Amino acid sequence: MEFSNDRILLREMTKSDWFDVHKYASQDLVSQYQPWGPNTEEDSINFVNQVIRDARQVPRKRFVFAMIYKENMIGAGEFKIRDFRNKAGEIAYIVNPDYWGKGFATEVATLLIEFGFDVLKLHRIYATCDPRNIASTKVLEKVGMVKEGQIREDLMIKDGWRDSLMYSILEHEWR
Repeated sequence: MEFSNDRILLREMTKSDWFDVHKYASQDLVSQYQPWGPNTEEDSINFVNQVIRDARQVPRKRFVFAMIYKENMIGAGEFKIRDFRNKAGEIAYIVNPDYWGKGFATEVATLLIEFGFDVLKLHRIYATCDPRNIASTKVLEKVGMVKEGQIREDLMIKDGWRDSLMYSILEHEWR
């Protein structure tokens, strides 16, 4: 499965993508607001292998796509179906810092939202981010998501409990 806009392609991950994942996932800067990382090579290999296993699950709940720009993998976009009955899903994205500030996160978030509404036929899509991650909050607002609030101490990361900002968009708002 793959889809694209004028600049980037999102495609299913393959085993060989671990090397490109490792280029960004091994950096402190990239994982600073995450419960994982910085990755060892084994961590990156295990991540890609888990993504491939998850792609074979029935029903499928997790879709992780390599983000390709000019034939280079520069990040990833993820879509998780969180609730089949209530048609709710969650998006996430990560971009290699060499490509930060160039609009790629906004583009991948837009493609993931389109995928959730057009392909998966969901009603509600949400995303969370660390309140300190100002760039990510700007991306979520730029793609039309509404800030719902702050979830207190919901994620354990390296420096302790992390709050998360919750953003969402509904199908009729997207249309």
